[in-house]
This record gives sequence, C-alpha cells and structure tokens, in this order.
Amino acid sequence: MKLDERHLLQLAAVVRAGSVTEGAASIGMSQPAVSRTLAMLEKRLGEPLFLKGRRPLQPTPLGRALAEHGQTMLLASRKASEVVDSFRYGRTGTVRIGGTPFFMDALISGIIAEFQNAYPDVRVEQSYGYLPELQAGIHADRLDLAICPMAILDEGSGLVFTEILPGRNVVACRSTHPLLLRRKLSTSELLDFPWIAPPPGSPLLADLHSLLLSLGATEINVRYSGGSLTSAMIYLKGTDALTVLPHGVVFAFRKENAITALPVNVPHPQRALGLLRLANAPRAPAVDAFAGHVTEAFKSLRHLIKRHEEAVIWGA
Repeated sequence: MKLDERHLLQLAAVVRAGSVTEGAASIGMSQPAVSRTLAMLEKRLGEPLFLKGRRPLQPTPLGRALAEHGQTMLLASRKASEVVDSFRYGRTGTVRIGGTPFFMDALISGIIAEFQNAYPDVRVEQSYGYLPELQAGIHADRLDLAICPMAILDEGSGLVFTEILPGRNVVACRSTHPLLLRRKLSTSELLDFPWIAPPPGSPLLADLHSLLLSLGATEINVRYSGGSLTSAMIYLKGTDALTVLPHGVVFAFRKENAITALPVNVPHPQRALGLLRLANAPRAPAVDAFAGHVTEAFKSLRHLIKRHEEAVIWGA
C-alpha cells in the first residue's frame, strides 16, 4: 500500500503536538484540512490512528509507527528549508578565490579569517596566480572571484573589476637599514645596495625594472629572486637588500617593526587592487557575501594605509 508522504507529515505534526489544532498550526495548515486527512487515512488503512477519548491525543501503535516515518520526513523537509535559507543569505556554500601571492598572504588571508568568523559554514578555497591565470580560471569556472592588481580591463572580456585599493609602491627595507639614518636621502644612493627581485610573472618585477631605469641604472644588482612573501620578508630583515613592494603589504607588517619603507618618491603603477569576476555570473550568495566583506574591510584599510603613508613615508 502506497501512502501519501504529505499525510504522514500531518500525522507526525498532530502526534507531536497532541492536538489536531496545534499540529495543523505547526505546519501552516488549517485544523479542518488536517482532520479530513486523518479521517481519510484511517478509512484507507481500516485501522484507527488514535485512541478514542484520550486528551491529549494518544496514537495507536500503528499511528505511532507511521508518525515516526512522518517525523523523519518532517525533519528532512525542515532541514532542506534551512539549507535553502542558508544558501539564499550566503551563510553556506563555497567561495573559490584566487589572487596574487603577496597581496593574498599579507592582506587577504586575514580578511578571509574575519569572514569565516562571521560565516563559519562557508568553505573558502584559495589559490594563487597572476592576472592571465586568474582571468583564465574565472572563464573556465575554476574561480568565482579573483583579487589582483590590474590597470585597464579589456573591452569585451566578459569580466567586471571593482577597485578596492589604489596602486602605490614603495622601496622596502629592514627597519635598521643604514639609508634610514641619512638626513636627506638621494634616490641615487639606492643603487649602492643589492635588490630582491619579485617572482617571474609578478607585476612587481616590471615595477622594479621601471624604478631602476628611472634611477639611471644600466645593471641591476639582484642578489635574491623568486621567493615567496614570507621568504622575501625573512631575507629582507636579515640583510641590507632593498625591494619594491606595494605599500599595503608593508603596512600589513607594520606592527612587527621589522620592515619599513624608505622616504623616497618612486614611480607608482597605473594599477589598482580589486575584485575581478564574471559580469553575468550565476547568483552565488556566499560569493556575494565574501565580496561585500572584502570591500567593506578595504574601506577601513584605505584610510589607515593612507595615514601610514603620510606619517612614515612622505612625512619624513
């Protein structure tokens, strides 16, 4: 005998409440409609579902057994509703994010942690890459979102870019670097020291070459290259080497008081850090929630970074 699952759900609600009226209300139905369902079910089964004359209602053994199955379905239905609501409001899901290594490690990793404190059931899958790889990953549906520096978005790319931080480079060094002792620092003195070169493919590598060319250098004394942000920072703290970094990265390490920026004006890239995603991406509430969280976080960071820049670099 095949039974209608909806009838079992109604039976379970009544058994749990001990009353047809309260059981009907708990599942958003009227008392007469549920009463008709129970009467029809008893007629089809040829067996009573409740003991006569008992208040609150008490199920018969058959009524209790069927109500248990209905309760399982009722819980599953409510769980499914919770899943839908959580997805709809961005509380569950997966965010696949890629980004340039130095920014991801220095700034974005902490923002991801803050986001997951507020959205603990959202899974974040993070990877590294530079602009060409990130664009390919978005188009191939391997990434939902990229956080990277870029200049002009090609027309017809099918992507949309939202700026979160303007481009600003500095010459970074350890906090005890001898150049910091100079009362008036000449940019030509930068060529007296070795340099750390960013990894191949990094836009910072092109920025380094542009800077050194602007200083009139015909040859670059690169002593270390290709390392991660962590290895570059450790090397920088242990030597008198210099390197080009986004000011936001130097700002992220300000509390360690181990690295800083030299008070020299250097060429800044025609780029901005921002969020890159498909222009007509399918709705993904968790991705929207994450993108909104990153945008809000950088609204505060922009102000703090600007103050740090004025006080530490150009205020010198």
